[in-house]
Amino acid sequence: MIRTETFRRIKWPTLIAIGLIHAGVFLAPWTFHWKALLIALFLYWLTGCLGITLGYHRLFTHRSFATSRIIAYPLVMIGALAGQGGPISWIANHRKHHQFADKPGDPHSPRDGFFWSHMGWLFKRSEMDHPATYGKYAPDLVRDRFFRFVDRTHWLWVLLLATTLYVWGGLPFLVWGVFVRMTLLYHSTWFVNSATHRWGYRTFKVNDDARNLWWVSLLAFGEGWHNNHHAFQSSARHGLRWWEFDPTYLTIRILALFGLAKQIKVASV
Repeated sequence: MIRTETFRRIKWPTLIAIGLIHAGVFLAPWTFHWKALLIALFLYWLTGCLGITLGYHRLFTHRSFATSRIIAYPLVMIGALAGQGGPISWIANHRKHHQFADKPGDPHSPRDGFFWSHMGWLFKRSEMDHPATYGKYAPDLVRDRFFRFVDRTHWLWVLLLATTLYVWGGLPFLVWGVFVRMTLLYHSTWFVNSATHRWGYRTFKVNDDARNLWWVSLLAFGEGWHNNHHAFQSSARHGLRWWEFDPTYLTIRILALFGLAKQIKVASV
């Protein structure tokens, strides 16, 4: 009975999909091509920096700056191509994380184990899997028809990108542009949930375990300055010291130069 209940609580589609993506990485040595590597690096930046970090996180989750729908909606689509879930579910989970950071109710607290915070939580069913709960944590996005559409269809866009890459460059483009790129981006994002709540230094006193960790920032485009972020959640700038390199904030400043980012919130320290 216990085994049956455990079996039912596993999110099998998510487990199988992420498992297959990781398995595809084993084809990388036999499909290496310099063009395929460049495609992977470009898509890693596009989906990781612009889609997840700038779009899903700093713009839509924390509203750290403002932009028009002409910019916002493409960012939603680019974020979906990361394969980390639809925008509403991703943002709802992250807002809940901040509400209960490292306490009961946190979807991925490292106090429940490193593996759990890194990726284990993704494979267990919870109340956050039901769209009915999204209205509690992301009512602003639930009201938007385009966000609801992308949230329902996010895997279709990943499959469309995979098909396009295969038609364009064969197996090397598919393996490197999808499997290698997505696996690297998965773990870069997951390290923000796991590693930066375990290791690193703390500049500010916060009521959780968030820390600043340089190597996660390199992988995740400035997201590793996590103690700074938890201290000033709505700040568009996470790297608050001269040595804390934050390429996502620099991207926001570049958008501002062209009038594409406004009302930028920055912590005063």
